[in-house]
Amino acid sequence: MRIFAFLFLFVSVIGCFFCGIAFFILSNKVVDFSVLERYDPGVPTVLLDDEGNEWARFQLDKRDTISLDNMPKHLIDAFIAKEDWNFFNHWGISFKGIARSIFKNIYYRKRVQGASTITQQLVRLLFFYSKKTFRRKIKEQIYAILVELQISKEQILETYLNHVCFGRGIYGVQAACQRFWGKSVADITLDEAAVLAGIVQYPERYCPLASIELAEKRRNVVLFQMKKLALITDEQYQQYKALPITLKMFDRKNIAPHLKERIRLFLMKLVGKKELYTGGLSIKTTLNQNIQKLALKSFDKQYETLTKKFSDNVDGALISIDTATGEIKALIGGSDFGTSKYDRAFLARRQMGSIFKPILYSAAIQSGKRFSDLQVDEPIEITQNNSVWSPKNADLKFNGEITLAWALSISNNIVAVKTLLDVGIESVIDLAKKFRLRCEFNPYPSLALGCVDVSLKEAVGMFNVFANGGMYVEPHYIKWVKDKWGTKIYKSNPEIEQIINSSVCGKVSKVLELWLKRVKKLIPQKWVNAQAISKTGTANDARVCWFVGSTPTLTTGVYIGRDDNKSMGRNVYPLRTAFPIWIGLNIELDFETKKFSFDPSLTEVCINRKTGKVTTENDKEAIAVFV
Repeated sequence: MRIFAFLFLFVSVIGCFFCGIAFFILSNKVVDFSVLERYDPGVPTVLLDDEGNEWARFQLDKRDTISLDNMPKHLIDAFIAKEDWNFFNHWGISFKGIARSIFKNIYYRKRVQGASTITQQLVRLLFFYSKKTFRRKIKEQIYAILVELQISKEQILETYLNHVCFGRGIYGVQAACQRFWGKSVADITLDEAAVLAGIVQYPERYCPLASIELAEKRRNVVLFQMKKLALITDEQYQQYKALPITLKMFDRKNIAPHLKERIRLFLMKLVGKKELYTGGLSIKTTLNQNIQKLALKSFDKQYETLTKKFSDNVDGALISIDTATGEIKALIGGSDFGTSKYDRAFLARRQMGSIFKPILYSAAIQSGKRFSDLQVDEPIEITQNNSVWSPKNADLKFNGEITLAWALSISNNIVAVKTLLDVGIESVIDLAKKFRLRCEFNPYPSLALGCVDVSLKEAVGMFNVFANGGMYVEPHYIKWVKDKWGTKIYKSNPEIEQIINSSVCGKVSKVLELWLKRVKKLIPQKWVNAQAISKTGTANDARVCWFVGSTPTLTTGVYIGRDDNKSMGRNVYPLRTAFPIWIGLNIELDFETKKFSFDPSLTEVCINRKTGKVTTENDKEAIAVFV
């Protein structure tokens, strides 16, 4: 049956060929190429910041027409090899290709191979936009024959290369070369030409802006085909397939590339690709360009320091949100968007470490404990799952009897574990879920040390609760989307919920002020009197360092770690990794004039950090807490 079906379809195609010839002769049909002159890139989509100023846009790249004579031979060879190796010998359609495609598709009972020539692809680009149907395919083949009868092979190839899609709104080889490598098509190397030829089958999938890994695999397929056709030598094949794809299209004028990409993905789902690039949408985002630029400056400065100390595999992310609204004012998803599109701010999940402890102590205060209560910091052993666990403090020392307030401020592990067991693991897990930590919680004592994985976005949203009177507001980056007529087609509706009451929040927040006061010698003098709450965190084996902190107006979280989630080494702490980025940003902002609004029913007192007894400010062991 398969053979009969194959013969029937093949004969049908041959018949269509002759019908096409007859159609041309009888009707003197002429293909209208004025469509090229009428090319309209549409109206771009504009991204506005929180003040209504444009900071980015999505649009089709301008198609700069380049003559075939100015295109390098290896570019033409790459496309011929990959898309249509018999291009200069057929009449617009390839009978061998059609026969081979039909046979394979029937044999495997699915579409495993196409048979479109470059001429057919050009026809499809210019004249056909409907879904793939048998009828459209026949019309496409007839048009391909007509095109071949009207213009030369060189004209066909030149037009095709100037209009083929490379994904992300990029059309034509010149626009692609400028976007990917910042240079003219005349200057591209052989391996870069192979990258371009490898994209066109599935542009959104194989575009290097989407995936460097997939783009490299496709490039190597093209290089192999060029070697097979003797267009390059085996030595050239081995040389160029080993090269990494290096993009040079990244421009710091795009001040928030990871955020722009996140918005692009959202809009692709909301309105589709065509509307995204040509529909004239207006997107009101939450980005503040001043805060974003300051964040980039601080992040880049510290990243340069870190790369000298650690391997190149160390990277990080930053998110700053408005404490009251949850609007994301700055986002950095990694050190170099041109090298890696991976959004570490939203996608990377890392162990929380001690930034989990504010949740633990909130549960303790809710259960009736006070920060003046005492707990003994001493060696302990806990039996779980037929094994013995002996938690230790970061400095491997023990402090004896200390207050819960001081234990939280120095991030003491032993006291945290004891407090967890006193309060009850399930009670702490229930509260942690209310903080929107979307992770798996194992009911073990190690939970006190933050042995759960979260994203930076979740960590910032969680910590912001303590700066916002106990209220959770979901971090978000879009306010609304309007179509080209000014009608809102999307409006954000972030989650808002009171997680802990203002009294519990105030008590925990007051203790979270202590860390910055302890390290005031390490921060600029003008920051000493500023009001801020903060918490550090380090995962096991220094696999990640966290710093989250809030001023009365801005909550910022930073994480530094290896992409493979391995240890960064010994003696690696947030104070020297993540904190400099946080302070480098906040020191430039208006930090002195605004204060937190604490629950007015709370009273500030000084207690001795070791005994918990009320004392005076003159006591060297005094710390301020709310009661």
